Amino acid sequence: MIETTNIVKVLGDRYILRGVNLNINQGESVALLGPNGAGKSTWLKIVAGLLKPSQGEVYLHGTPFKTDDFERQQQIGYLGHKSFLYEALSPRENLRFFAKLYNLEHPESRIDQLIEAVGLSFFQNEPVHTFSRGMLQRLAIARTLLQKPTTLLLDEPYTGLDQQAIQMLNKLLEQLRQSDTTMVIVTHDFEHITDVCNRVVLLDKGKIIADESLQDRSVAWVKQLYSGELQ
Repeated sequence: MIETTNIVKVLGDRYILRGVNLNINQGESVALLGPNGAGKSTWLKIVAGLLKPSQGEVYLHGTPFKTDDFERQQQIGYLGHKSFLYEALSPRENLRFFAKLYNLEHPESRIDQLIEAVGLSFFQNEPVHTFSRGMLQRLAIARTLLQKPTTLLLDEPYTGLDQQAIQMLNKLLEQLRQSDTTMVIVTHDFEHITDVCNRVVLLDKGKIIADESLQDRSVAWVKQLYSGELQ
């Protein structure tokens, strides 16, 4: 469960977030939409513990989230605009490195599973600096899932992915949703929202302006909500 109460973020004289109150239940899959500059990525980074809010609180499972709480941070998988990968290392070496950071015991079977799941088995020993943007994104997704997080925060996960990789990602997300993983997905790819999410939250100018169920909703309905035609 994620709860943010009155989250405000100010940079200089600019308000990025203006009192965001949002509750996400365990197992929910939420699409966080909004125009560029709406505050989506900032909210995601605050929940991930990568940014401190200027005001407000973040709660995970009812407990205030502290950035130095390693045990709780380990429950969060975060995919941002940067891959956090080491270009001189191979996919397998990268995942081994992050497994050590998470103190995972006997991680090789998990690494094997993820490399296969994201379609990088043939390239698992190649240096990452030779990879295309899409291949980097596949590996970044594997890194995000390595420690089997109970909360998944994804910022534009479809970036750089071809159609095959998109289908792969959607399959993974559906499996995670079935396993009661809480997911928040920031995306502009509306056509995937109704496949992997059951709720949509719309941010604009740092405030929530819509919060709707996606049950029996179409992609066209999502586009109308985003454009303001339904308000």
